[in-house]
Amino acid sequence: MLRSPAWAHFWAVVRILTAVAGVAAIIAQLVRTVSNAQAADQPVGTVVVNFLSFFTIQSNVAAAVTLTIGALLFWTQGRRTDVEPRWFAILLVCVTTYMVITGIVYNLLLRGIQLPQGETVGWSNEVMHVVIPIVLLLDLFLAPRRCALPWRAVWIIVIYPIVWVVYTVVRGPLVTSPGNGEPYWYPYPFLNPNNPALQPPGYAGVAVYVVVIAVGIIVVGALAVAVGRWRASQARGSEADHTAQ
Repeated sequence: MLRSPAWAHFWAVVRILTAVAGVAAIIAQLVRTVSNAQAADQPVGTVVVNFLSFFTIQSNVAAAVTLTIGALLFWTQGRRTDVEPRWFAILLVCVTTYMVITGIVYNLLLRGIQLPQGETVGWSNEVMHVVIPIVLLLDLFLAPRRCALPWRAVWIIVIYPIVWVVYTVVRGPLVTSPGNGEPYWYPYPFLNPNNPALQPPGYAGVAVYVVVIAVGIIVVGALAVAVGRWRASQARGSEADHTAQ
């Protein structure tokens, strides 16, 4: 079934609809955040940059773009290729890893905590932290034309999270929080060295969370690559059996 043209068409539609839902969720939360900032006479420019600095927002933007590309690739060249292009497979495995980690971290560490982007839009929050991670996880197992990637692709996956953490830690003490005037701003409490709940306190506590999440990214990324390799080998085996018959 997963290799049939009908399923490929269906999954392309799933991808594009998920991308639309993701964009709608991002825009809804951004509009609410900017509206709240204007009502509170906060610097809108800083608020917007802060909003775009969330890993959740960046990974959801990347997911929407990637899913759209995936749908367009099928509709433009899917009938002429057996597997997805390698560059797209790398992009997809990266986004899948980021979204699965986003879902895990949010639902384990952040659900119920008021984050510093202002009032949360309920449905938007669920789309970005639950729906899209689930769709990307399903995509890993159900999307047609999966390409086998080499194991070294795992190290490509970790590049963006490392850059994001460095950016966040360096930028944090340079930004005055628009909400409460504190001389620092961090998107998540576990990255804020001033958070009294951190154990151990300060940057040591931040480092613990960063290391744990980094290990999680490597594990999830390796599993995503492994699933892609397994599915590609299964497809090759099916084709060999069909040819032999």
